[in-house]
Amino acid sequence: MYHNMGKRLTDNLSSRYLSAANSLQPKQKKHRILAYVESYDDVAFWRNLLSEFETDKLYFEVLLPSRTSLMKGKKSVLMNQLGDKLGTSMIACVDSDYDYLLQNTTHTSRYIKNNPYVLQTYAYAIENYLCYSESLHDICVAATLNDKRIFDFVSYLEGYSVAIYPLFIWSVWMYRSGDYNQFSLLDFCYYARITKFSVHHSEIGLQHLAQKIKQKVKALSEQYPQYVESVEKLQEELAALGLSPENTYLFIQGHHLYDNVVKKILQIVCDLLRKDMEQNIKKYAKHQQQMHNELAGYNRSQEDVDTLLHRNTLYKRSALYAKIRADVEAIIARISS
Repeated sequence: MYHNMGKRLTDNLSSRYLSAANSLQPKQKKHRILAYVESYDDVAFWRNLLSEFETDKLYFEVLLPSRTSLMKGKKSVLMNQLGDKLGTSMIACVDSDYDYLLQNTTHTSRYIKNNPYVLQTYAYAIENYLCYSESLHDICVAATLNDKRIFDFVSYLEGYSVAIYPLFIWSVWMYRSGDYNQFSLLDFCYYARITKFSVHHSEIGLQHLAQKIKQKVKALSEQYPQYVESVEKLQEELAALGLSPENTYLFIQGHHLYDNVVKKILQIVCDLLRKDMEQNIKKYAKHQQQMHNELAGYNRSQEDVDTLLHRNTLYKRSALYAKIRADVEAIIARISS
């Protein structure tokens, strides 16, 4: 009797195990889409975006251009996948650089624009999204644990954008015309540097920047009078693509914006916020030991600005990010049709 009971129990457990194991098997195989990105730094951004669209029917695998070498970069992504390879099972995800604004005037810009299986950032690069102005106060709070608003990042980056906009138009035109050796991207970044900054009087630094930009634009207009009319017309064309004087910072070189503008300003603002918190702790501590303990705890709780910027995902509220999402939806619609 005990033998029969044990056998029934064993059979029952085996049946349950097989049932549970079978339930883990997908009823139909998921459709895998390979998504090639430019570098290690890009994996997190595209994984974060593409994961929003994964279902029980499809998923994305984000990877570098080659499984057999250390080859990276935009050209590697696009050139390796030219022809019939890109499609419903393989896509390319790249930084736009200037290609979105160049609009069919170069081989790469034509390829990106006309291939529905190439996703681009629309902003110059991922770094521009990490520096999205409406997210920067939140970065300060996370870094310092101080929610006091001592600086308006949104207004500042709007003012910065307005100041550099006239020269940026010239920079894009030079790349469209093929004369970028006369005024390169590095040249533009040199003039778009922040050399003067004060948290409480930031308008002084922006006025200084605007004056430098104005002088360079005047020099370019005198050096290339044949381009002046075309540069003015280009403003209207780029406006149709979403570029405005107020959001130019999203379209300039990403590393310049990240390293030479936003990170520098964030560090200065965060240092002031940390000092404010430390002064409050010293002011309200009842005795030395409490002050020591509170300061030690506060210092342990802080995070590095650079690390927080790299983890930033609050750019998802931006209009340009919505354009990428629309492109992903279009690819999925093609797969489903």
